[in-house]
Amino acid sequence: MLPQKKTDSFRLEPVPDRRIEEKRKPRRKWYIGETSVWVFLFLYLIAIAYPLIWMVMSAFKNSDDIFEHSWSLPSSWHPENFVSAWNQGISSYFMNSVIVTALTCVITVFISAWAAYGLSRFEFKGKGFFLVLCLGGLMLTPQVSLVPLYSIIQSLGLYNTYWALILPYAAYRIPFTIILIRSYFLSISKELEEAAYLDGCSSFGVFFRIFLPMSVPILVTSGILTAYHTWNEFMFAIIFIDDENLRTIPAGLMQFRDALQTDWGVLLAGLTISAAPIIILFLLMQKYFVRGIASGSVKG
Repeated sequence: MLPQKKTDSFRLEPVPDRRIEEKRKPRRKWYIGETSVWVFLFLYLIAIAYPLIWMVMSAFKNSDDIFEHSWSLPSSWHPENFVSAWNQGISSYFMNSVIVTALTCVITVFISAWAAYGLSRFEFKGKGFFLVLCLGGLMLTPQVSLVPLYSIIQSLGLYNTYWALILPYAAYRIPFTIILIRSYFLSISKELEEAAYLDGCSSFGVFFRIFLPMSVPILVTSGILTAYHTWNEFMFAIIFIDDENLRTIPAGLMQFRDALQTDWGVLLAGLTISAAPIIILFLLMQKYFVRGIASGSVKG
């Protein structure tokens, strides 16, 4: 008979679950990555928000308090600085900025939406050339065309008028706005457009009844970006406008500085008044702004 081999008794030993270990490692990395992002965003918030907080806080101080206690709360609050800034000309500068910004936003968004609709839904000769022309418009800076633009405005009789600011502002914002709105229009389903044509709707009807109502987020986003650029623009405002009654806020605030003495509290109050509308506008339209940026970057 053959000898039988001895077999070891079967033992149940705990086997480490590799799936649990594999899940733990990515989760730790994910926590580290998320923490790093939150730390970066918090530091970025401090870098952006603190100068604004300092400006608002200093707007309630007098000039001596600003220089002696620059980083502390006001020893005595001076809300009359805002009244003084408003009465010294901010009221007229504010209305001029509102008029220029509103007209620039309307013209820019309307023309850009029309152009984006044509470039996204129609095929014609030279379509690629127009797209390249829009991209080329993004490379032009206002400083390069300042001298010829000044000559054109003088020859057209637009100097010292609102249109001397509105038309250049709109011209420089239209290329970027066309590309932004066109990217959003490309994401709209063509079935909706075809159904509208079958119901007897014209191209104008499709644009006004389908594209514009569905594109409110990107239109609001384009308006906010245009308003931000127009409201804070300084160079054209001091060169193309010489009349004190037509100056916008960035150019008008220069009148608050005096060669011998400057009331910095009133000046900072004027800066606070000038910054408030854009901040409030962004906070109110933040939902549309985020949706428009996210949706407009899907297709190009």
